[in-house]
Amino acid sequence: MKSIKQYQEQFVAYLEHYNRIRSPRNLYDPVQYILKLGGKRLRPTLTLMTADCFEGDVSASLDAALAIEIFHNFSLIHDDIMDNAPLRRGQQTVHEKWGLNTGILSGDAMLIMAYQLFESYNAEQFQQLTTLFSKTALQVCEGQQYDVDFETRYDVTIPEYTKMIEYKTAVLVAAAMQMGAIVAKASEESQKKCYAFGRNLGIAFQLQDDYLDAFGDPETFGKQVGGDIIENKKTYLVLKVMELGSNQNKAKLQALYQNASIDSDQKIAKVLQIFSESGAAEATKQAIESYTQIAFDDLESLDIKPENKELLRSFGAQLMTRTS
Repeated sequence: MKSIKQYQEQFVAYLEHYNRIRSPRNLYDPVQYILKLGGKRLRPTLTLMTADCFEGDVSASLDAALAIEIFHNFSLIHDDIMDNAPLRRGQQTVHEKWGLNTGILSGDAMLIMAYQLFESYNAEQFQQLTTLFSKTALQVCEGQQYDVDFETRYDVTIPEYTKMIEYKTAVLVAAAMQMGAIVAKASEESQKKCYAFGRNLGIAFQLQDDYLDAFGDPETFGKQVGGDIIENKKTYLVLKVMELGSNQNKAKLQALYQNASIDSDQKIAKVLQIFSESGAAEATKQAIESYTQIAFDDLESLDIKPENKELLRSFGAQLMTRTS
């Protein structure tokens, strides 16, 4: 097994080789642009690591890893259009830079490019990979729709929110791991355990994002702390206030979210106080720890070498202690 950094470097080198200039430039330059913006490369790194954990050919898993990364970035282009977001990773979003029509079309091209990458596998693996990929891609769309629906609902429950983040975020992490296992020709039981580990880790990852958006360090978080509060998003923290908070907590929170004229900094400070006083902040931290532990329990049952388990555990722990 390699170090986590070595897997990341191997993937980035492969991505850079793939991410070349193509014609027509107005279609492919936005693709090249979004793929160069960086990010954590969490999902493709997990694909490579999982293949190696089952003693498969890591280089053979690169196309599957790349398909996952291209799909993820395709979804970001279309998410940014839906959110009318001006920035992605500190840079102009594709639709801001090239226009709405190009953003839609270049995103569509990326989805097709992702599917093309599975053509390098034999017939059996191609079927397994594309079946998993299609199911996952549709769930991501369903998760996005749930997220949009929740914007106009005031009765969203914790189970509903958990399902939304599972579909929108966690299933792609889970699929990334299962694809690595498929390429390595792991047993079906091992594939399912990899998927479960990735799913629970992905839920913990998104809950950590919710928490960091509210309580993260502005110097390290990489985007505006309190952005979800400004946008009145119904995050896990908000739903926990509605579940655990006093009537006074709930009334204050609702008033702050309905006040369009309040100063942003003042709003963030008051909402953070409610998150802390109501117990929502502590409950969110406990949920992060709980899903992380469930993921580690899934990992423990995998039939792989102890040192390989430890590397995956280390990767998961690193995600859960991150500040950005």
